[in-house]
Amino acid sequence: MPIDRIWFDPTEMLIGGAWRPASQTLPVEDPSTGSEIGAIARGTGEDIDEAVAAAQAAREGDWGRMTAAERGRVLSRIGRLILERAEDLAVLEATDVGKPLKQALADALALARYMEFYGGAADKVMGETIPYLDGYTVYTLREPHGVTGHIVPWNYPMQIIGRSVGAALAMGNAAVLKPAEEASLTALAFARIATEAGLPPGALNVVTGLGEEAGAALPAHPGVNHLSFTGSVTVGSLVQGAAARNIVPVTLELGGKSPQVLFADADLDAALPFLVNAGVQNAGQTCSAASRILVERSRYDEVVARMAARYRALSVGPAKADRDVGPLISARQKQLVEGYLALADSARIAARAALPDDLPAGGHYVAPALIEGIGPDHRLAREEIFGPAQVVLPFADEEEAVALANGTDYGLVASVWTDSGARQMRMARRLRAGQVFVNNYGAGGGVELPFGGVGKSGHGREKGFEALYGFSTLKTVAARHG
Repeated sequence: MPIDRIWFDPTEMLIGGAWRPASQTLPVEDPSTGSEIGAIARGTGEDIDEAVAAAQAAREGDWGRMTAAERGRVLSRIGRLILERAEDLAVLEATDVGKPLKQALADALALARYMEFYGGAADKVMGETIPYLDGYTVYTLREPHGVTGHIVPWNYPMQIIGRSVGAALAMGNAAVLKPAEEASLTALAFARIATEAGLPPGALNVVTGLGEEAGAALPAHPGVNHLSFTGSVTVGSLVQGAAARNIVPVTLELGGKSPQVLFADADLDAALPFLVNAGVQNAGQTCSAASRILVERSRYDEVVARMAARYRALSVGPAKADRDVGPLISARQKQLVEGYLALADSARIAARAALPDDLPAGGHYVAPALIEGIGPDHRLAREEIFGPAQVVLPFADEEEAVALANGTDYGLVASVWTDSGARQMRMARRLRAGQVFVNNYGAGGGVELPFGGVGKSGHGREKGFEALYGFSTLKTVAARHG
């Protein structure tokens, strides 16, 4: 797919309000075809230094002097411009990531919604007064950290930029954004739109490049006051370690193995379309993918059969074809996923979608797979595959359902499907997850819903007002006046 709606030079980076090229570039690949379609700048640690300095200057300049209401108006303007260019952004995201156009358009609309939400919320973050000793007035203030660093992955660039950068800017921080080298185009487009909307120079800086170069320099920089990272557990631990040396707080969202618990009284007509879609959306490259389906034993065979039918009906193709499932992001990711699926030799693959004969030869396609017949300790049941695959496991009763659901290192999202109100409440309390959905599954939920995990899914919360609290620090003022 050619990038036919690009309106900027992707080989430039935004630092201090100026677009500048790097001395070297990196290729941009279309995952649907495996072909090179352009280039981005290969930023360095020196570029990160300049970006952090520009952010610090913005905090001391026009951006830092803006009122909360004025910041909100800027973000709202960004949201309106994103809506005007949503189709162009969707083409960029589909081309860069490989996701079907309809999914990419949903991401563009979500980015606009983040800007709307945080634009409206910017002047609504309140402190409080605290009853104290006679003769004192004590109150709290929410203040920005200063310079925030944002390392954004390749699977949902627009959505994750919205929930992290949008919240950080709403609180008055100045941001340095390092997008994934595999998918930087919509980050650069977002920055162009933000400057067009009147965001002051240095409030947002974007440095593209390799993770081990520009990416590693950002969390280690002593001028960064808060880090936000979404990605793998391995890299997240490195980011947290680098930030810890500067005593800097970190928000981490690292992945999941999200359980979907279906009791015998569940409405399968409602549940199964949700769950299959949440397993294969974005080719399964979703931290909150519905990757484990736990079914009460009396309905296990029925669920497997009905899910298998849905899997066989899934259509796979390039982003421009706008089918159910697109390619994986890269040849490396395809190899990783195929390595996991090879472990199913000891299991039973209940169904796989067919790969059509006309797929581009160089594209990174994997046939979606529904897996059953494995135990809860199998790697496929415990580890994040990050591809279009779901595992189905039976359980006998509520106690075993809880044990299975909580039986991994992750704790990001879960769902419970049952008509019993009492069981809904019990399960919601007992499941170890940052979000629990009852008789629905949002795969991360809406803009307003706090999102984040426990265990190896990370810590801290994004989305909603909780994100604003995370991107601020609390100051207590105790005034003695007699």
